[in-house]
Amino acid sequence: MATDPALLILASLADGEKHGYGMMLDIQQFTGIEVGPGTLYGVITRLLKCGWIQPVESDDRRRPYRITPSGRAHLTEQMTELDRLVKTAMRRLKPA
Repeated sequence: MATDPALLILASLADGEKHGYGMMLDIQQFTGIEVGPGTLYGVITRLLKCGWIQPVESDDRRRPYRITPSGRAHLTEQMTELDRLVKTAMRRLKPA
């Protein structure tokens, strides 16, 4: 769903590389949802295993990540399904 931390992280990375704290700030800004470090890094581990994100080389102590092509495809698929759900619900909410 729209509050799934994995989708929030992928959506955050869809517009560019970010480190963990940058993702937390971005997600808070575009959704109003606070994703804590425990949740964030647990989901990052899962997304790495799925091949949907990858770490980026950095000289900084912070490790940035980027979305992979398969991560972008997964996000697109999930957003298409969510869009279909939203359109159906909105159509059904209109007065008869």
